[in-house]
Amino acid sequence: MTKLSVNINKIATIRNARGGNIPNVKEAAINCQRFGAQGITVHPRPDERHIRYSDVFEIKPIITTEFNIEGYPSETFIELIKSVKPTQVTLVPDPPDVLTSNEGWDTVNNADFLRNIISDFKSFGIRTSIFVDTNLQNIIHAKDTGTDRIEFYTEPYAAMFDENPEKAVAPFVEAAKIANELNIGINAGHDLNLKNLNFFCKKIENLLEVSIGHALISDALYYGLENVIQMYLRQLKY
Repeated sequence: MTKLSVNINKIATIRNARGGNIPNVKEAAINCQRFGAQGITVHPRPDERHIRYSDVFEIKPIITTEFNIEGYPSETFIELIKSVKPTQVTLVPDPPDVLTSNEGWDTVNNADFLRNIISDFKSFGIRTSIFVDTNLQNIIHAKDTGTDRIEFYTEPYAAMFDENPEKAVAPFVEAAKIANELNIGINAGHDLNLKNLNFFCKKIENLLEVSIGHALISDALYYGLENVIQMYLRQLKY
């Protein structure tokens, strides 16, 4: 079954809006795991507008599942990863000023850059993943970087899902076929939700992990965190 990693950035966003420590990010990570999540994801940004670097260090000792840290590989981020040594690092090509991740890596033009960073992380025993779109050349050249996995940027799928699910998922099916032929693991994330998740998982062969934050935390406001995590886990059974 595809694993569910819960991105807790939005919990930190709510905390930061008022200062203090409510809601408690560390406690949220503990509860997500207790309620069935098979991983915790964070994406610290340079301005610390949600997850702070200090949160990453506080969370690490309580992780009993898998810890996935996303981010752009700046010097500061690279040092954080080497210090924390998460289960997985997901490299995202987002500059500091973007609201949220909005594109995948150009693995053709960034092959040397990514290869050097990935080699460094793997020497620390850290599994690597890189954020990509469905451009087949980017999938093919992802192999050249030495990455263990790719993570599909799924916003285009989510945006088209209501109009035409089959058309929306078709590029991802084709890209996943290439990734599987190259023996690259497949993750996915961005705008996946209770409505579109199950269909995506059924169509993508060997989907190892989904990372979901905004939709899941928003749903938790209505249904409660424990219930929502179970709802998402049911969507991953196919």
